[in-house]
Amino acid sequence: MAFSFFGGVHPKENKWYACDKEIQEFPAPDLLVIPMSQHIGAPCKPLVKKGDLVTVGQKIGDNQGLCVPVHASVSGKVKAVEAKAHTSGTTVMSVVIENDHQNTLCEDIHPRTPEEVNALTPEEIIDIVHEGGIVGMGGATFPTHVKLSGGIGKVDTVIVNAGECEPFITADDRLCREMPERVIGGLKLIMKVFGLKEGHIGIEDNKPEAVKALRANLETADGIAIDVLPARYPQGAEKQLIYAVTGREVPSGGLPAAVGCAVFNAATCKAIYDVVYDGMPLIRRIVTVSGDILMEPKNLLVPIGTSFNDLIDACGHSENPYKVLSGGPMMGVAQYDLSVPTIKGVNAITVLGRRNEYAVDEPHCLRCGKCIDACPMKLMPVLMYKALQSEDIAEMKSVHIMDCIECGSCAYTCPASVPLVLGFRVAKQLIRNDAAKAKAKV
Repeated sequence: MAFSFFGGVHPKENKWYACDKEIQEFPAPDLLVIPMSQHIGAPCKPLVKKGDLVTVGQKIGDNQGLCVPVHASVSGKVKAVEAKAHTSGTTVMSVVIENDHQNTLCEDIHPRTPEEVNALTPEEIIDIVHEGGIVGMGGATFPTHVKLSGGIGKVDTVIVNAGECEPFITADDRLCREMPERVIGGLKLIMKVFGLKEGHIGIEDNKPEAVKALRANLETADGIAIDVLPARYPQGAEKQLIYAVTGREVPSGGLPAAVGCAVFNAATCKAIYDVVYDGMPLIRRIVTVSGDILMEPKNLLVPIGTSFNDLIDACGHSENPYKVLSGGPMMGVAQYDLSVPTIKGVNAITVLGRRNEYAVDEPHCLRCGKCIDACPMKLMPVLMYKALQSEDIAEMKSVHIMDCIECGSCAYTCPASVPLVLGFRVAKQLIRNDAAKAKAKV
């Protein structure tokens, strides 16, 4: 049965812009910028230098610790290794590749037969996933091999997140419609790693075609259940999805493994399938390019390193964009430089017109309490924002700001248009900085 999580909102979905647009392969541009940081953890160190020739799927960056490799998405010549603009708003060391349009495949890439895959041990699968540079592709970008290895012996329930509750975004919807066998195949590999016979795919009821495609590709012996959940934002948030599917609540500050669960995005499952069966590392991903001023919104299969400018130009726009987001309108990050490259965690580019401009110049909290009713984490955003304004670290901790999942439900419901999520992100960084200073004194 489906459980109903606390709070949440029902924003206008706006998925009609792109939900019926089939996935198109986007031709790789002449120049690609591949950042060495596309995951949570230590950035990669470049393994190539200016003038080197690279091939499709070649490892061009790696490091020790919490890190996954980065690979070339095209063949060609390394034009530069330098700091370039990144979707995070910072600059990141990147490898700039001049595409030779020959698509020369790296000699290290070898497909595996079903028999060879069946013979793989869980440890071998985890190693393949690591070498393939797989990360959480719903936006979190946590290294997948770490989640897999850390869950062995702890996880009894694995859930594929196909909820895609964010407005405008339809990348996972199209993936489940057009490549359901790869999503399901990736889930089976995850189940093999954890030693499980049962798995779940959580998906909202506003995606009937995707549900139909997934069910058509299941066999009675698969042990996989399709959990069709009522559409409500943020259904796709990890903790809310776990509760909706299992009724289990992840404790404050805890990880899903604490309640025996592990959640993987649908695109991550496909990436696992691709690297295990085809030997192809994560060098392309599906991106929804949508918005209210685009002439032709699209779902594109994009080489990593392609600039936002190239993708937006491919769709056309009726006026100059007022705001461009990496992601959707609820959790997306506004971009100041459209030369930023598509990276592993970018599932959408949302292009909005000036009609979306805030009407309030200097917002002030009205203390109406709507944000409290909307918060799916049962927090009190009104008190969290007050703690930030006071710049009191102890008070910020006492109202559990670090438990905020930054879903934007509070900001969506706020009649005063207070930038709550932005404030909470700032507060989190203040807490982290304070902890780092305390550690340095020890």
